[in-house]
Amino acid sequence: MLLCAHRAGNNLAELRDALDAGVDLVEADVRLYRGALEMRHAKALGPQLLWEPWRDVARRRDTPVPLLAEVLATAAGDPRLMLDLKGPFLGVAPATAAALREAAPGAPVAVCSRQWRMLDAFEDQPHVRRVYSAGNKRELAKARLLVRRQRVAGLSIRLSLLTPQVVEELHQHCDLVMVWSVDTESDLARARELGVSGIISKNLPMLRAIAGDQPGDQPGDQPGDGPATNVRASTT
Repeated sequence: MLLCAHRAGNNLAELRDALDAGVDLVEADVRLYRGALEMRHAKALGPQLLWEPWRDVARRRDTPVPLLAEVLATAAGDPRLMLDLKGPFLGVAPATAAALREAAPGAPVAVCSRQWRMLDAFEDQPHVRRVYSAGNKRELAKARLLVRRQRVAGLSIRLSLLTPQVVEELHQHCDLVMVWSVDTESDLARARELGVSGIISKNLPMLRAIAGDQPGDQPGDQPGDGPATNVRASTT
């Protein structure tokens, strides 16, 4: 099972911890704000505040927000980075593509988004693996149609949307079907029951324990784009 550390790339120390834990991917959220590519899940409320529905409003000055360039420098070419492109500004995609060409040319990386047209910005970078995300029933229906038409590097789908039958159908066309967010043991049990090939979790201790129990897995092995490429085919 492929292991992805959810949002761990939004903090440089947590990024290093996740890579050291032996996960297969480290997810980081990219937002475009005033021309800067910021790594944060929280939304901006003007120039001073950051907000998430399940947290209190935070002041920017009290919240470290690294830039994409800092995350790329910290990853230092490690192929386990997955950049989740966030709206509302579609310009985050070409800006991220340009940043990758400049700061990490040729370095293997994954990008994902629920706004799939953003992924088109990376068509000229074959080393960038595009993962299509679905967070509601309409997006899942689109994903089921998409994988019948073309091969994709991977899918990232909200856990509650799936059934074993749908996962089996998706796996007929796509090697990598990841679910989010798998943060508890009961979530993990449900993911295993579904038969998915990857989990996205904010619970790093749980991911570290799973990684230690998976003999033969090598951190940094990545999903491929072609039908003959194994889910864990090495990029080295």
